[in-house]
Amino acid sequence: MLDYIYALLIGIIQGLTEFLPVSSSGHLVLSQHLLGLKLPGLTFEILLHFGTLISVLWVFRRRLAGIFSSFWALLKRDEWARFKTSPNRWFGLLLILGSIPTAAIAFVFKEYVEQAFTSPKFVGIALFFTGLLLWVADILPSGHKDISKTGVWDALLVGVFQGLAVFPGVSRSGSTISGALWRGLDRKTAAEFSFLLSIPAILGATLLGVVEALKSGAWEDYWQIYLIGTVAAAAAGILAIKVFLKLLANNRLRYFSLYCWLVGVLVIILL
Repeated sequence: MLDYIYALLIGIIQGLTEFLPVSSSGHLVLSQHLLGLKLPGLTFEILLHFGTLISVLWVFRRRLAGIFSSFWALLKRDEWARFKTSPNRWFGLLLILGSIPTAAIAFVFKEYVEQAFTSPKFVGIALFFTGLLLWVADILPSGHKDISKTGVWDALLVGVFQGLAVFPGVSRSGSTISGALWRGLDRKTAAEFSFLLSIPAILGATLLGVVEALKSGAWEDYWQIYLIGTVAAAAAGILAIKVFLKLLANNRLRYFSLYCWLVGVLVIILL
């Protein structure tokens, strides 16, 4: 029974902190140290990420349908002459470009990232950095770029900001939103681009561990725990996205700055 409660709690933590700008990886590290919660193997961690992927797919299903339709239309020869005229197709291309720096950073700094996951003190310092990013983003003047005015360099630089979030304590949503606002995207476009850019990152992290998880043979023994955690992460993720979109539209990111700084101080003092 206790395992089910742990699975539910960790799923909720993952879903909320993946999309609220407070770092899901950092909170999972801290929850394991402070609450004694332990992730029951790689398979469970993979499914938690799959749950948050479901959240993004559901909330932004209309935009995603438009992107896929725009690429499907390329099967018609005459559509290639209008290649750049589709905002959804351009959106999809920018998402692909933005994913490249993230993958490169994750590959180059892989060993350092693994070491950081064992250090609560590092998480505390990284939370300070996240708080600073959010505070600066909140005071930046509102940009005017919609997706049609967003360029290649905008996508690449936002991808670099997302790459920073491979380190625990650096919020993925917080860093990408900050990068997008710094590049002059309007808040609606910045939020949509940030959340959709998480799809390749989360999907990549999920696929990398699927083969190993299948080999472990743990699926049959713990499927109830996995199901509870996945559903909890998906439900909490949908809630987190909707709450965050409202707070972003009303310039309330600094609330998360204060939270990150407070948690950072407590972590450094206590751990």
